Amino acid sequence: MTTVLISGASVAGPALAYWLQRYGYTTTVVERAPAPRPGGYAVDFRGASMKVLDRMGILDEVRARATDMGAITYVNEQGKRVASTPPSAFSGELEILRGDLVEILYTRTADTVEYLFSDSIASLTDDGSGVDVVFESGLTRRFDLVIGADGQHSNVRRLAFGPESSYAHDLGYYVSVSTVANHLDLDRTGQILNVPGKTVGAYSARNNTEAKALFYFTAKDKLDYDRRDTESQKTIIDEQFAGIGWEVPTLLAGMRQAPDFYFDSITQIKLDSYSRGRIALVGDAGYCASSLSGMGTSLAIVGAYVLAGELHAAGGDHVRAFEQYDARMKGFVAACQKLALEGAMWFIPGSKWFMKLRNLTLRMMPYLPWRKVIEEAPLKAGNAIELTTYAVSSSEGLPVRPAAPRR
Repeated sequence: MTTVLISGASVAGPALAYWLQRYGYTTTVVERAPAPRPGGYAVDFRGASMKVLDRMGILDEVRARATDMGAITYVNEQGKRVASTPPSAFSGELEILRGDLVEILYTRTADTVEYLFSDSIASLTDDGSGVDVVFESGLTRRFDLVIGADGQHSNVRRLAFGPESSYAHDLGYYVSVSTVANHLDLDRTGQILNVPGKTVGAYSARNNTEAKALFYFTAKDKLDYDRRDTESQKTIIDEQFAGIGWEVPTLLAGMRQAPDFYFDSITQIKLDSYSRGRIALVGDAGYCASSLSGMGTSLAIVGAYVLAGELHAAGGDHVRAFEQYDARMKGFVAACQKLALEGAMWFIPGSKWFMKLRNLTLRMMPYLPWRKVIEEAPLKAGNAIELTTYAVSSSEGLPVRPAAPRR
């Protein structure tokens, strides 16, 4: 029985675990956090990812928790409406809070997949016939394959592929998201303010009982900060958005008291291959497109489906499977990453004149003859892969109990 270790229990990891256990693999997921992480911003699905959700049997459950967001309104510093976007521009075909999606995926896999929380991988040794893993807790195990599903700053990628600087392509922006009070009484909608090089706003969540505060800003030089020091990161946000009008002071105060907080550079990960020997990457660890693409979760869900499916189709021949995984995903990844590059200048305008041009374009959108081309660009990227059907025989897909830990 093939054993697989997956690092990361956000979206890509549990999604991959779901498919692997269906194909009869013994799967373990290790996660640094003490439990599945709640909170986070809204994530959306377009194109092929919708088909994967359906094949997983969770499409209806995801729809039941959908945000059902309406149009997003752009305002000026006096709170006056200057433009708006249709719901699909931000929410895709289906949108859900990241924490809700994680809960769904974890619930679907918790009984058949071994989860090791509050731990992480300290070292990996691939000897050609298997991978010896030493965990930070001191636990030692051997697996046939190891998959990094541990995000943009992947630990597995660092250990097996080399330093992050070799693969990270910063787009020159930073983003912060946190949960705040819905003091604007937003009803399944959001409001956004732009000043040159900065975007700030909020959108409602959880049936309008709360809101998500968004802060995006441009930085000419890479910021030097501790990724685990949230207080210093909050100070960066305070300094970047100090003195801006509208509801920004209130959103900053809410960010300071938020029960969750996210801050990071907006970066794309680009690799020639998503595997090294018996170690591979999935989701943001292998091909982060950044939050500006709106396709990160779609990439994770589709990537997990393709990777597991190719391993199954290859009868466990990881060399052939990883080659097919690369070949099938490359075009899809390129289309999604391109979407982020094209959208950045529109979402975070760098000058007042371009803000005015963007706002005018949005107001004129219903009358533009080429509006369909613009509106359907994200959906086109979401469909930039042809999904293969990976059959599961009647003897496969049965619950697999993980082997007992060995020290």
